[in-house]
Amino acid sequence: MTTVKAMTSSTRGPRGSYSVGIARRRKIVEAAAERFAQEGYHRTALSRIAEDVGITEGGLLHHFRSKKHLLLAVMEHRFTTEAQWWARLAQDANGPDVLRAMVAATERHLSEPGLIELFVLTSAEAADPTSAAHTLFADRYRRAVDELARLLQLGVDGGTLRADTDCTAVARECIAVSDGLQLQWVISRGTLDLAGAVRLHADRIARTVTPDGRGL
Repeated sequence: MTTVKAMTSSTRGPRGSYSVGIARRRKIVEAAAERFAQEGYHRTALSRIAEDVGITEGGLLHHFRSKKHLLLAVMEHRFTTEAQWWARLAQDANGPDVLRAMVAATERHLSEPGLIELFVLTSAEAADPTSAAHTLFADRYRRAVDELARLLQLGVDGGTLRADTDCTAVARECIAVSDGLQLQWVISRGTLDLAGAVRLHADRIARTVTPDGRGL
């Protein structure tokens, strides 16, 4: 099965050269993420990304064989950054706080609208089990559901969520709704109140799983 790493070219020369190559690829991905986030995938030329990093377009293609391969690397970077953000969520956060964080995460996404478009674009390819996107998204969903369920369980253990809360089911639903709303946001060309829709869903969930039935 093809992986994202397999689609990037690398040479195992001296350790110093290898380290430089790793650092260069990281800079390319970060520059591409910034360009894609603000200008969109289709409107961003590889030459502009290469210029941001201080290399030629040919030099960029030495590390990423095509714009599509770079796109997947950017999505992998986004998922990693997203996971780190959730991991930093206070361990003593109560259940409602975790649901509020779903809204905060959406607002973070809206600050980089191009990356929402990239997410929708690459998620369509994930249906193909032989694609690198499938592997990337399968891993992302597994990790995201597990982490959100773990945080919700802290709320159950602390008494801020009902003892009979199915944390995995709630986590899966919240992520599914969030991802589906991002697709609707793209289709509506940004006219959908994405953060408001996620907030409405999180509030509805809170009224179901909090002991006193109180919303956010």
